[in-house]
Amino acid sequence: MANDFQKMAKRDYYEVLGVPKNADEATMKSAYRKLAMQHHPDRNPGDKAAEDKFKEAAEAYDVLSNADKRARYDRMGHAGVDGSMGGGPRGGGGGQFTSMEDIFAHFGDIFGDGGASQSGNPFESFFGGQGGGGQRRSQGTRGTNLRIKVRLTLEEVATGVQKKIKVRKQMSCETCHGSGAKDANAVSTCQTCRGSGYVRQVRSTFLGQMATTTGCPTCKGSGRVVTANCNSCRGEGTIFGEETLDLQIPAGVADGMELQVGGKGNAGTKGGGSGDLHIVIEEAPHETLHREGINVHHEVFISFADAALGTNVEVPTLDGRVKMKINPGTQSGKVLRLADKGLPSIQQYNKRGDQLVHVNIWTPKKLTDEERNLLEKMQNMSNFQPKPEKEDRGFFEKLRDIFR
Repeated sequence: MANDFQKMAKRDYYEVLGVPKNADEATMKSAYRKLAMQHHPDRNPGDKAAEDKFKEAAEAYDVLSNADKRARYDRMGHAGVDGSMGGGPRGGGGGQFTSMEDIFAHFGDIFGDGGASQSGNPFESFFGGQGGGGQRRSQGTRGTNLRIKVRLTLEEVATGVQKKIKVRKQMSCETCHGSGAKDANAVSTCQTCRGSGYVRQVRSTFLGQMATTTGCPTCKGSGRVVTANCNSCRGEGTIFGEETLDLQIPAGVADGMELQVGGKGNAGTKGGGSGDLHIVIEEAPHETLHREGINVHHEVFISFADAALGTNVEVPTLDGRVKMKINPGTQSGKVLRLADKGLPSIQQYNKRGDQLVHVNIWTPKKLTDEERNLLEKMQNMSNFQPKPEKEDRGFFEKLRDIFR
């Protein structure tokens, strides 16, 4: 199965819409409307290239018309709005919408007069009553969203990871392809609207009679009705099943963060688009490291003798174990920094945190007679009397100096 988070080579979104990078909202909306009119499937029946351009324009407008997505795109390019980060178009990790109906539903206000005609097709008012080509689009019910948890280790957070997961959900019926009909002969023209998908109603007001056009209540705007239900799904168009997904989780995610994969939730009915899949990140506790933002902390314990004489210690990091030098005279509470040994930032490109190593001097709890005698001899010696200097300050001041 194709990776839903896989990054694909894409054109620059500003280039797609044909607008400058400082274009305002009105300019982008006008440019998108022009492209949608030019490449709309009803104007280009059977033209795959036009359909791809129609989807590409919708994807570009989805990002550039949203202030937050646009800012991330300007800063990081396509990686900043990839669906795997929850910031891309609602059509999925690759940045595409799941269906034409999904685009129509998402940009229903783009063509003025509320965007959609009374029948529910947002392009109908522009293309002239019947969607230009006379086709009615199904107004089925969109599938519901799903939410799952994915548990990651700190090492997986540091590098990013591909996870293969199984999702149990409502899926489109393979027998009837989601139509709910027993076969092709079990679908007939709706007699209420005679296949048009809408009905005209006339009502009296104090100003006289007023005619309105609304979506057909019988066929829900599709223009067709099912006369015999599919035996597999009993006319629902969906069945409960299981789908295996390959998810590329980006580096730097945090506990509780929610990623979104468009179109991978429950399948819709009667032609309705699928819901989205929301992935909640759950971070597993690490045995020796503690996360704080993009920095990680580690505590190391050394003996009094090692603190006084100096030593070398080996500490674990997210990239493996490294050796650190402990200088002679190191005080308990000293904070040492391993630059760029923390976690990558998911918001700032090419930025990585540090690992802060907290030095603790181990005080023995039990002493032998020989050890006690040695310590008693040193107890009153001049160099063993506390003489704190300016650099021997409190914990928070030391941390402040580290980040300074």
